[in-house]
Amino acid sequence: MVLSAAESCPIVARGAGSGTRVVRVGDVAIGGPEVVLIAGPCAVESEPQLEAAALAAKEAGCRILRGGAYKPRTSPYSFQGLGAEGLALLRSVSARLGLLVVTEVLDTADVDRVAEHADMLQVGSRNMHNAALLKIVGRQARGRPVLLKRGMCATIDEWLLAAEYLASEGCHDVVLCERGVRSFDPSTRNLLDLSAVPLLRERTRLPVVVDPSHGTGRRSLVAPMALAAVAAGADGVMVECHASPREARSDGEQALSPIELLALGSRIRRVAAAVGRAREATDGSGR
Repeated sequence: MVLSAAESCPIVARGAGSGTRVVRVGDVAIGGPEVVLIAGPCAVESEPQLEAAALAAKEAGCRILRGGAYKPRTSPYSFQGLGAEGLALLRSVSARLGLLVVTEVLDTADVDRVAEHADMLQVGSRNMHNAALLKIVGRQARGRPVLLKRGMCATIDEWLLAAEYLASEGCHDVVLCERGVRSFDPSTRNLLDLSAVPLLRERTRLPVVVDPSHGTGRRSLVAPMALAAVAAGADGVMVECHASPREARSDGEQALSPIELLALGSRIRRVAAAVGRAREATDGSGR
């Protein structure tokens, strides 16, 4: 027997007449009328590198800084992040610049440590199916909201059930992040499924953001797909940026430069206005 969304995901399913849940990260609301821009480096490499990316993010109008302290990499010889040192750098730099932090937790043993430094916890694509981690994050997130990325081969149902794991353990403030699924075509890193955005509007109360950096893997495609995501109804966009993308130790080919990020922030504001939504404004940028 096939269960309906309301039966299989009673907490996160969109009931009759229910609106999108507004998830608050500090004083930033995801799921409200504003389109939220989240930006930062794929990986925290050093304090100067992180600060340069954070300054670019703030100038572009971001309120939330992304950055990986713990990095799950396909190769054991690739840069794995700075770990606890990276968390401390995220907290220090964000505090100086007045930004909030979202960063990934990989291990059940690190949930408390990440929650201590981050304003929002991220469960990445590789761990969307990790029920043990989802349960611990749901119980021990310390009231922090969770950004749940879609697994690279996950169906919409599997993704929603992963969110239900979090919610069933007490964490109801979950934001879904579409980041592309694996396809047969190597022209892009992944196939960015923007149809998931309006589909999720029908299926769940949870807000949805889109990550076109991982969704395409190509810098030239990030901005067009970010704008398309806003037009499709995304509550936010998360992109990677680096002051010197060619020197990045992780995913430099999909990272925007500060100038490109600034231009994207301005264009997102215009598209958001065209589809009847506001682009979140800050005192860091009026463009």
